[in-house]
Amino acid sequence: MYPETQKKIAEMLEDTVFPGAIYTFIEKDKTETRLIGAAAILPEREELREGMLYDVASLTKVIVTTTLLLQLHEEGKIHFEDPVQVYLPAFPSGAVTIRHLLTHTSDLKGYIKNRDTLSAEQLAAALITLEPAENLGKKVVYTDTGLILAGFIIERLTGKSVAENFEERIKQPLTMTESGYNPADPMRCVPTQNHPTRGVIRGKVHDPKALVLGGHCGSAGLFAPMQDLIRFSQMLLHLGEWEGQRILRKETVQALLRDWGSVPGQPRSLGWNLFHEGDDFVLWHTGYTGTFLILDPNRQRAFILLSNRVHLKDRRSEWIAVRDELIAVYLKEANEEKTE
Repeated sequence: MYPETQKKIAEMLEDTVFPGAIYTFIEKDKTETRLIGAAAILPEREELREGMLYDVASLTKVIVTTTLLLQLHEEGKIHFEDPVQVYLPAFPSGAVTIRHLLTHTSDLKGYIKNRDTLSAEQLAAALITLEPAENLGKKVVYTDTGLILAGFIIERLTGKSVAENFEERIKQPLTMTESGYNPADPMRCVPTQNHPTRGVIRGKVHDPKALVLGGHCGSAGLFAPMQDLIRFSQMLLHLGEWEGQRILRKETVQALLRDWGSVPGQPRSLGWNLFHEGDDFVLWHTGYTGTFLILDPNRQRAFILLSNRVHLKDRRSEWIAVRDELIAVYLKEANEEKTE
């Protein structure tokens, strides 16, 4: 499938955009997965193996936190226009809603003094007291803060951590057997950055806030192999030929395919980013470590890429440019296949 897209991925490997990657194309009942390159360069070169776990970074926002909130909405336990203050009484603003958090339109003032020296309890307390600025509901500003607060709402409603909710409500019913927070065997994980103080990070989350908050973090922290992300994607694509069970209603998934942010020129769904595919929207999200997920439920099509592009250097601006080029190649090729 998608020879031009695969050629572009090979070029990215040759240009050392990442040391290696695993990627999957889903086209209705057809699935193709490829591995390319190495899992690690430091402390020594290590080949990429099937079943290795990736720090999926901000894909946690949509795989875990957004999905959990959609389930709670189906159960009638939340409404997206509910003020955050209803669930987190210490939150200072009555104007910010759950929808604002999920669409990155809350415009929360995100600065926290000495953030990296705080304990989990101190960091959580500081995050809950952040206030919105003047662009509440008027501008999309992508941050971790909104989804972390959304995770706290989940915990307040269920009495269980974000990680525990993932285990019970997503992992078990979808048989995503290898995924989770805080993996037991670091050597099964693809390493990320060669950090100036942490060294080569392996089996520990790359994101600093998630490192402190652990299983209470709704913005990052999930480790997963490709096979589990395929299962998750097949569920959202309404595909039935797989082991597991549906954890979201079909109409709930369809409701994601509209602009919930209402900011002109910056369409956002609940948790997910959006781009146009003809007259429809397609869901997509990225992760800082070098991951992305594109889902087109209307055409039952997906493109998943997992890489550790921060190993060894974090060349973020270069990554964003070439990642967007890759996505453009994929979309062009997908449209060509559709018209043939």
